[in-house]
Amino acid sequence: MFLYPADERIPNPFHLIDPSSFENLQLRGGFRIVRLEITSEPLIDAIGRQAIARTTIIGNEFNIMIRGGLTEEELSVTLYHEILEAVTVASDNPPAGVRMFKESDFERAAYRANNELGEASPPTIDLMLQSHGFR
Repeated sequence: MFLYPADERIPNPFHLIDPSSFENLQLRGGFRIVRLEITSEPLIDAIGRQAIARTTIIGNEFNIMIRGGLTEEELSVTLYHEILEAVTVASDNPPAGVRMFKESDFERAAYRANNELGEASPPTIDLMLQSHGFR
């Protein structure tokens, strides 16, 4: 199990995630979040199930839509999860440590990042991706 160094935890004194801070965010691996939207509309995944979030990948660009009404912790974990999964899936050659991740592995990694790095923010997303071997 990978543990993040305690001194790399980046606190957010306001404890509010600002979705606009993720828009046009450059990510490791040459990816970019083009849009992050919180929606009141129900989200459905590719096989017709209700979903908390949906990420569309076009080339190296991600459009992330997240269902509204989540707690700050749920939103944070969802951001870690969606971004790690999107970067992994979109990478031509993802790092060996994430190459075989299943949905439950992304979920565990997202909760671990949230617990060890704190609330999702552009700097903590970068640290999470770096810790999984993305350059």
